Amino acid sequence: MTTTTSRDVQLAKRPVGMPNNDDFQVIEAAVAAPTAGQIQVRNLCMSVDPYMRGRMVDRKSYVPPFQIGETLTGGCIGVVEASEHADFKVGDHVESMYGWREAYTEDAAGITNLGAKLDAPASAYLGVLGMPGMTAYVGLLGAAELKDGETVFVSGAAGAVGSIVGQIAKLKGCHVLGSAGNPEKVALLTDELGFDYGFDYHNADLVAQLREGAPKGLDVYFDNVGAEHLQAALMCMRQFGRVALCGAIAQYNDTEPRPGPNNLAMAIGLGLTLRGFIVSHYDHMRADFRREMTGWVTSGEIKYRETTFDGIDKAGEAFKGLFTGANTGKMIVNI
Repeated sequence: MTTTTSRDVQLAKRPVGMPNNDDFQVIEAAVAAPTAGQIQVRNLCMSVDPYMRGRMVDRKSYVPPFQIGETLTGGCIGVVEASEHADFKVGDHVESMYGWREAYTEDAAGITNLGAKLDAPASAYLGVLGMPGMTAYVGLLGAAELKDGETVFVSGAAGAVGSIVGQIAKLKGCHVLGSAGNPEKVALLTDELGFDYGFDYHNADLVAQLREGAPKGLDVYFDNVGAEHLQAALMCMRQFGRVALCGAIAQYNDTEPRPGPNNLAMAIGLGLTLRGFIVSHYDHMRADFRREMTGWVTSGEIKYRETTFDGIDKAGEAFKGLFTGANTGKMIVNI
């Protein structure tokens, strides 16, 4: 039996500062039967990610902004319910950007067929085996040009990306520091994920903590937070160190421009490399990522955590939780 209706989440208005539930609206939409080249999919789970906050602002960026009154998009995993495409069969699992909805019918182009049987839970393909995992992999090994045995600091280290960054660095024989938002998350870093040093950034002198955890300085800083974290890391970098600028979640809800680090000139004398990146810049590493990460997850060398909300109507609440510290690891909405 195929799906005929779907509950979809739309942007009701553009958030000002921290997103609120009334910035979103849930509507009922018709789901058409597929025509030639199309498939109909029932979503199992969807992703909410910090980068989506930038798309809720009406400004030019590397992806177009979300439009008010249109269904939002984001990563999701679903099951094919009806198919008019030879390469997709009923029961196949698929990965797409048609999240924020329960079901959809679309052209199969741009949708990835994962097959009828998955190697891991469906949600893992939105996290450790999906975009966050690949962001960690290419950001550390590509953008930061990690070398075995270096000293690495990861901010937001208990999140979907940061938790994987630290574990990959440990697999490469590195000394790894991480910051997180509460004592429980810090304990996760050091007790379960293998970080050498962790601290709660809410109750810490950041520079003092970095110097305690890395007395000889940092070779690599993987920045998920920006703001004060970036300034502190710059104070502790070694000569020719590299900074991978992945995100700046501390600033995403600012209503006024925030001053940049006042010590950026340190990068000159130290010969630092500060490199911003998005995952698509390193698409040539996708096959290596999927092969290595699948092996690490299957062997237990890489561990991952998820925080879940149930039901499409919880999508807005889950998204807001990204900015209030509600998640450990990947934030997932089960549909």
